[in-house]
Amino acid sequence: MKIMKLEPSQRVKDRWLCHLEDGSILRVTENEVVSFALYSGMDLSPERLEELQRTAGESRARGKALDLIARKPVSRKELVKKLTAKLPRKKDGTEREPIATQEQAETVADWLEDLGYLNDREYAKTVVRHYSAKGYGDRKLRDELFRRGVPRELWTEVLEEAQEPEDGIDTFLQKRFRGGTPDQKDLKRAADALARRGYNWNEIREGLNRYGAGIEEEL
Repeated sequence: MKIMKLEPSQRVKDRWLCHLEDGSILRVTENEVVSFALYSGMDLSPERLEELQRTAGESRARGKALDLIARKPVSRKELVKKLTAKLPRKKDGTEREPIATQEQAETVADWLEDLGYLNDREYAKTVVRHYSAKGYGDRKLRDELFRRGVPRELWTEVLEEAQEPEDGIDTFLQKRFRGGTPDQKDLKRAADALARRGYNWNEIREGLNRYGAGIEEEL
């Protein structure tokens, strides 16, 4: 396969467009241009072209992965999902290939873990501390860990980062009632709100009683 034209991209920095004789365009980085010694008119054997395509795909996946984790922390599962997600169609309606194959995405994730840029344990601890500080209970924290693809074997450990449920519940009730004396309807609404925030009934009842509600059974 002959390279008919090799030119730098006008839109993406450090990207080169490799126009092949079959009319296709292979997008490569400067690393591939240098390591494969690419030039216009160069003939690529089928094996060399396959190697170039694979290497270019890996470079693209690495670049996108670095961009994603620079924006915000993610779990390994979230990163792989983003890299392999189906992309919007082109303006002409044709489908676009995902940024990476499953194999490429997993390889990139391994690479980032080796570098220390991707760490599910530390990420999960951050998630737990964040939502716990906002006053959410154990059930909500578990929901977030599940939604973000954190491996279950890490849950018990990272949930130790959460504040005690009493702290979150007491803070919530103080803000809600402002030292006043709530009636039965107020207490029921507060209990429902706390349940939605991930606390169980025993935790909620004890919190209401610390506030002076004197509740024995479920509202």
